[in-house]
Amino acid sequence: MLPGARRGRAATINPPGRFERTNCEPFDDGWGSLEELAGAPAPATEVRPDTAKSVLTTNESPDIGFDRSVNPYRGCEHGCIYCYARPSHGYLGLSSGLDFETKIFAKHDAAELLRGELARPGYRPAVLVLGSNTDPYQPVERRLGITRAVLEVLLATRHPFAITTKGAGILRDLELLAEAARLGLVRVDVSVTTLDPALARTMEPRAAAPWRRLEVIRALAAAGVPVGANLAPLIPGLNDHEIERVASAVAEAGAGHLNWILVRLPHEVKELFAAWLEARFPERAARVLSLIRQCRQGRLNDPRFGHRMRGSGPLAALLAERVEKARRRFGLDGPQPPLRTDLFRPPRTDGQLSLF
Repeated sequence: MLPGARRGRAATINPPGRFERTNCEPFDDGWGSLEELAGAPAPATEVRPDTAKSVLTTNESPDIGFDRSVNPYRGCEHGCIYCYARPSHGYLGLSSGLDFETKIFAKHDAAELLRGELARPGYRPAVLVLGSNTDPYQPVERRLGITRAVLEVLLATRHPFAITTKGAGILRDLELLAEAARLGLVRVDVSVTTLDPALARTMEPRAAAPWRRLEVIRALAAAGVPVGANLAPLIPGLNDHEIERVASAVAEAGAGHLNWILVRLPHEVKELFAAWLEARFPERAARVLSLIRQCRQGRLNDPRFGHRMRGSGPLAALLAERVEKARRRFGLDGPQPPLRTDLFRPPRTDGQLSLF
């Protein structure tokens, strides 16, 4: 086992959140403590209740094509090492490292909260995104079914929505998605970061395998659900050589468009990603980090609007050109289908849905 590596987990460290005043570090006291710690079993996943008063999140970001979202879970067992949502665990007094992957907060009443928010006087429907922060089809969803309950509310109220996922669990809800597609209410994006199963296992250890994600695209397309793919994140020196292969594979599976985002490493994610590279790919860690800096004005993250999704500089421009050429070559450059808002029917405030 590599130093710091744990089977089925991506993070090799568990640094304190950026709001914490104290920190604990392993120390060799000469009594074999470090060896005992290294031999400890991998931490199990722990699900805790999330008692948020609201489930609908809004944003005004010019970089994002939607203004509202629902995330049924905080933290994500998929454990993608590059995940920009990791620092959000700091608001809970937890680490963005292993804590983010193993301590999952579930919004058990998400469907009821959403129903109440959609019933508010003056609410105006627009596309609502599930999976903007953490994956709505991470493994715990199989047991809890929170995302499915949210979909049932959206379908009953005829509210338009989009889903972003790298989980094959979405196929459990295929009948709901097919009905929503028939009404012009849904589109789905499946993230396909790599076609290399070995890279996927270490970079996204508990997400669906690449071949399985292609099967998800194929099944959604066959059911009439508008589906696209996300090459996200694009990491220079790690998966950028796969741009054309990924585009070809998702097009063959039935995707109608391809989106992409350059890797983002905000706050503690920089430290986590660098430690993971040193543990998993020591021979090219320095080069990967150097290439990212070339796209981020000498830094590992550039949070400026207009730059954070695509980067800047000659290398970022070259990557963008390659993606655009691949999109045109494989017919993945068309617009996403518009979703209907005119069918929306607010739920009744007494909890019962109107018949008309």
